[in-house]
Amino acid sequence: MLEFPSPRRLRSPAPPSGGDSPHPTPTPGCQLVGGVKEAAEDRQVERQLLQPRPLSADVSSSSLTLSHVRRERWECARRASPERSACVLAAGGTSTPPRGCAPSDALPPTMRGCSSRPKSTQNQGKGVCMTNCPTLIVTVGLPARGKTYISKKLTRYLNWIGVPTREFNVGQYRREFLKIYKSFEFFRPDNEEGLKIRRQCASAALNDVRQYLTEEGGQVAVFDATNTTRERRETILEFAEQNGFKAFFVESVCEDPDVIQENIVQVKLGSPDYTNCDTEEAVEDFMKRIKCYENSYETLDEVLDRDLSFIKIMDVGQRYLVNRVLDHIQSRIVYYLMNIHITPRSIYLCRHGESELNVKGRIGGDSGLTPRGKEFAKKLNQFIQTQNISELKVWTSQMKRTIQTAEALNAPYEQWKVLNEIDAGVCEELMYEEIQENYPLEFALRDQDKYRYRYPKGESYEDLVQRLEPVIMELERQENVLVICHQAVMRCLLAYFLDKTAEELPYLKCPLHTVLKLTPVAYGCKVESISLNVEAVNTHREKPENVEVSRMSEEALITVPAHQ
Repeated sequence: MLEFPSPRRLRSPAPPSGGDSPHPTPTPGCQLVGGVKEAAEDRQVERQLLQPRPLSADVSSSSLTLSHVRRERWECARRASPERSACVLAAGGTSTPPRGCAPSDALPPTMRGCSSRPKSTQNQGKGVCMTNCPTLIVTVGLPARGKTYISKKLTRYLNWIGVPTREFNVGQYRREFLKIYKSFEFFRPDNEEGLKIRRQCASAALNDVRQYLTEEGGQVAVFDATNTTRERRETILEFAEQNGFKAFFVESVCEDPDVIQENIVQVKLGSPDYTNCDTEEAVEDFMKRIKCYENSYETLDEVLDRDLSFIKIMDVGQRYLVNRVLDHIQSRIVYYLMNIHITPRSIYLCRHGESELNVKGRIGGDSGLTPRGKEFAKKLNQFIQTQNISELKVWTSQMKRTIQTAEALNAPYEQWKVLNEIDAGVCEELMYEEIQENYPLEFALRDQDKYRYRYPKGESYEDLVQRLEPVIMELERQENVLVICHQAVMRCLLAYFLDKTAEELPYLKCPLHTVLKLTPVAYGCKVESISLNVEAVNTHREKPENVEVSRMSEEALITVPAHQ
């Protein structure tokens, strides 16, 4: 059990130039039986499997495979110790399910899985498979405590880092079922009809959760509802265990009346429940709705709920209570939630001023600014002055063009190596025409999947997202920040704040000499695009219609922007 204050009160000094923020260490899962000896065997097998073979070799005839070694090891361990065999080779596949993952006869194959916690205290000493199971995040808390805000931010973050995640808001199911909301009377604990409908809506949402995690390839589902009673949470936990999901609870507790009032005014009054309703009447009705939950509210308890995995967020991040974090995903969830805050602020994103290589149509490199680029830097300084931003922090990459842009601001700035432009590898400083001529296959493959394509000896957008995660964490912790970066980097950051997909991300438009002002609002981000009216070359290349390797050069280069 861990309890500690908000990290913002214990904030360490800013990372040194080019430093990365640390990532959480995943909680270890099952231990491997055999240890070093088996690991050495695996490495020996892998080396032999990776040896070059003649083209005529029949791979299927080889008796030496990793799965063969793992099966033998599994059988030996099972015969030696059935209780420990459930933990053997947690990281490797096996055709025989461990004891802790025995499928239930009552469940179809797609709904079988491993339990997120032991069924009884008698099993707590035995190995239970907890590897690679889908995660069900369950929100807990009274209305107007920021549960949906947390759910949406978590969903956006996990999708951005490549973890397929979807939010299931029970309130939305209720609105689709009822169509018209009348008053708080619907939420009274003695309203049998209302209680029945709410249970039906929760059941429908859980059915959709099951389908998403078992049939649609989802890895994390966020079940967004009040879930204020221990009985309701136990029902959800049983649902998770029956379907092989890990349950992780996220409770938001807030006693500050000003925060609650602000949340009601900003969020709840804009919901479909209060369309065409007087503000004072809506606030009064919603406060009565909260009262309907208060008498039966049972908060997560460090003693009564010690077997659950959860984080309890108190007074919008003033304190946290973290209990029984089981795996890497849960560690990242906790790490993320301990960095977000609701303080009003703005984030300014812009690219460096126009560079010499931009004008020549060459990608990457480390050239300086053109005269127009230097003019933009001066205009950027004037723009920032008009914003009257208190305690603005300025971040740049370690590349010459961003540093020259920041120097015109007459303000301190920090250099981050992780903000450097995407590494184009062998294509650095080449024009698109030269890439098509020298590497036509690579050029076509990148057009086919621009997000996942990796330049030879370089990076992909997917790599870049992982590199930029420390920046996102710091942006969530900070208040007003100006980030002077590069086209690919800006696309990745923008995709996080605007909740864009991997397919959309590489084609987001981030023109030179334009500032994007991002202001976090209730359930999203408000974006303002401000052009500083300094002419610059266009560097945006749209995806061409023909992405086949056999295409003509003219078809491949049709969307290349004009340059010198």
